[in-house]
Amino acid sequence: MAKSTSYKNAYMLLIFNNTAYTLLGDANGLAATGAPGSLYVSLHTADPTAGDQTTSEAAYTDYARVAVARSGAGWTVAANAVSNAAAVTFPACTGSTAACTYFGVGTSATAAGKLMYSGLLTAQLDVSNGITPEFAIGDLDIDES
Repeated sequence: MAKSTSYKNAYMLLIFNNTAYTLLGDANGLAATGAPGSLYVSLHTADPTAGDQTTSEAAYTDYARVAVARSGAGWTVAANAVSNAAAVTFPACTGSTAACTYFGVGTSATAAGKLMYSGLLTAQLDVSNGITPEFAIGDLDIDES
């Protein structure tokens, strides 16, 4: 069974922008939280879908996940799709390498955390000493269609 179009967009707004919602005037929606926090973008060397945030996660020297605010400043939500509203810049590599093919969005800054979404990069991202991986505005696309 598929989600309704209005539910998909409302759900994405709740998760990525911390926007409370009600559906079609129904008073029984889901509330936003007073402390919205962040979601964490990660890089992966293979498809992490079957695991958590650490599954196939990049491990180049000085790698760390990037916090992105659960707000309109962090994410753009429209038509059942989400993209990053600001550049997502990872720490520069200071040694070792990683051949990244996927990105992830999850709930934890450093631990296993829940992997909420993942996506295949349009091209392999080869990270080596001196490279600072970055996704420009709108480069991360998540679709609930």
